[in-house]
Amino acid sequence: MIPDNKETATYAPTMTLAMAHKRAQMLDDIRQFFTARQILEVQTPLLSQAGNTDTFLQSVAAQVVYQDKPRTYYLHTSPEFAMKRLLASWQVAIYQICPVFRDNEIGTRHNIEFTMLEWYQPHYSLTDLADELGKLLEMLYGHSVIMNHYRYVDAFMDFVGVHPLTASIEVLQAVVKDKNLIGFDFCVDDNSSKDKENNNEDSRQSWLDLLFSHAVEPNLGHDSPTLITEYPSATAALAKTALDKDGNRVAMRFELYINGVEIANAYDELADGQALRQRFEQDNVLRRQSGLPPMPIDEYLLAACDELPPCSGIAVGIDRLLMVITGAKNLQEVITFPSGRA
Repeated sequence: MIPDNKETATYAPTMTLAMAHKRAQMLDDIRQFFTARQILEVQTPLLSQAGNTDTFLQSVAAQVVYQDKPRTYYLHTSPEFAMKRLLASWQVAIYQICPVFRDNEIGTRHNIEFTMLEWYQPHYSLTDLADELGKLLEMLYGHSVIMNHYRYVDAFMDFVGVHPLTASIEVLQAVVKDKNLIGFDFCVDDNSSKDKENNNEDSRQSWLDLLFSHAVEPNLGHDSPTLITEYPSATAALAKTALDKDGNRVAMRFELYINGVEIANAYDELADGQALRQRFEQDNVLRRQSGLPPMPIDEYLLAACDELPPCSGIAVGIDRLLMVITGAKNLQEVITFPSGRA
């Protein structure tokens, strides 16, 4: 919100000078960590002709003039697409620290613009990447870190009480009502009939996401950093899928939680341009059904995917990581100017 007059304007940053020093030191430490491991720092464009098709991530559009013609570009929601093009060409480990943008995300842990660390390791498994993440955390914390590994299924059953991969939409809706979560994100009273008619994996996943974010996440990572593994296959995005020990198809990915806060998201990367095209096209079908505009698909990424080496990649929220390391309670404490005062 722009202040009405100079008297009501507060020009000062929401972050203290002391916190600014801590942030600068953390960024310097991260760069030293990757330099020591011979991982190349790269920089890719913030603006892209393509957007993110994910129905839960809304891109910020920018109207530009290119060769005297008006065009719509999008501020990236992560540097993933462009970094994979570099990885396909250069075949070496790379990392990037950059601002990213996600529309309509404001809160104690959210801001439209935030800072992301993302890196990719050719020929790394998810286990290898988790080990490297642990070493980075140890360096930033200044002491040894033992990470807890927790399957999505087990965490869901422990804190929600139903099996997330086999429970019906009706059961999930009943649990939402029982936990008094009606009103978060969408309402079961008005939309339940539509969900029943569309009884598919995508609507199931919406209910799972609601329950996981409100009933599971707050309990994670308080005793030690926790990796949630083997997510439902509907959340695979750009990750591979595989069968778990019970024969259920799951996404080959993990997320890091510390003190109930999601910090990082990692994939065993899917290097199959045709399969990704199908996922992006299905995303756009869901966007239309949800009243969202379809997004242009990144053809450059699809062309690069078939040349990607086997690899794993991870995105880390720098602002949130600084929050949990310093004990800050609000994102505004670790950034200079939140979107409402930018």
